[in-house]
Amino acid sequence: MEIRVLRYFLMTAREENITRAAELLHITQPTLSRQLMQLEEELGTKLFERSSHSIRLTEDGMLLRRRAQELVQLADSVEKEFRHSKEEMSGTISIGSGETGSMQELAEIIRDFQEKYPLVQYDLYTATADEIKERLDKGLLDIGLLTEPVDIMKYSFIRMKRKEKWGILVRRDSKLAEKMSIGPSDLLDVPVFLAHRALVKNEIEGWFGDYYDQVQIAGTYNLINNAAVMVRNHIGVAFCFQLQSQFDDLTYIPIEPQIETGAVIVWKKAQIVSRTTHQFISFLKESREK
Repeated sequence: MEIRVLRYFLMTAREENITRAAELLHITQPTLSRQLMQLEEELGTKLFERSSHSIRLTEDGMLLRRRAQELVQLADSVEKEFRHSKEEMSGTISIGSGETGSMQELAEIIRDFQEKYPLVQYDLYTATADEIKERLDKGLLDIGLLTEPVDIMKYSFIRMKRKEKWGILVRRDSKLAEKMSIGPSDLLDVPVFLAHRALVKNEIEGWFGDYYDQVQIAGTYNLINNAAVMVRNHIGVAFCFQLQSQFDDLTYIPIEPQIETGAVIVWKKAQIVSRTTHQFISFLKESREK
């Protein structure tokens, strides 16, 4: 299976039209059709449902699209690393991060690194800690910024200085918004959205203590922006960090007793990385020692 053919497949899947995909790829339609048929034969499965005007992915085709995107991205990354290996420090550092205030601390480090190496670019990917770890393991990310609690046994890491404080996101016209802090008993009659990650849910469950069995769980979320829409529409309140972003009609109230969460920058142990990424990791270590 060639990367070139996977690029053909991805273009066809995107356009849902072989003629248009062939034009964008600068190859003939028969050539593209033949390559796709050979790919199906190689994999022993049907990738497209074909009609007179368009083609659509089968379930196996959808699975291949996800895997092909990862493989093509990895191939592009390798190509860039070798292309820039003998040039001035450049290339791209792929960084995964959750929604955390520690991103401000990381941004300051990147700013200082950029002053020394202005040709370096940064590919930022926002997701949960579990998703970021998965992409680190596949080689699709170089570095991850993860909020705790998180299992980092497989990774080298640097602990960030900032601590995140948990609280509740509520509507400004809610009675809860009048409180200076919120305790477990304040949430017994209120639907609550929790973070999706199991380790975080366990920590919140511990905070509720004996009250947990009485709590009405409205749902879970992985990114706070969507949870904020739920809060805005009177569906419940949401546990979250005190973030820099502001929601016009919502407000953050700290919880009591307080829960503080740290953050770590991680990368795979014994991982062979690009010269640029290696230099950035060294820069990170030096910045933490200051």
